[in-house]
Amino acid sequence: MNCIFCKIIAGEIPAGKVAETENFLAFRDINPVAPAHILVVPKKHMEKPGELALLDGDILKELFKLFQDIAEKEGIAESGFRTLVNTGPDSGQEVKHLHFHIIGGRKLGKIG
Repeated sequence: MNCIFCKIIAGEIPAGKVAETENFLAFRDINPVAPAHILVVPKKHMEKPGELALLDGDILKELFKLFQDIAEKEGIAESGFRTLVNTGPDSGQEVKHLHFHIIGGRKLGKIG
């Protein structure tokens, strides 16, 4: 597979690893938009958030706990952070591997 995130997960491409669980890997975004900008990717290749519905509930709990653990480790849990997922070309998704952005460390603009 020619997926850059799958290659990072396999250790073929180095990344600034922040955290890792059995099912997810978190690493720093190479083009951060804020002081804290971490990507969280499932180790199993998926392209759309709807595919998460096929996973066991404990894996989803693992994902949301990881979001909180990263926010605490990065010092943004209290001040606030944004968790964002882009889906498809109209959203700006550049890598066709499901990934979540955890963004914080400064005041972020409102959405909507």
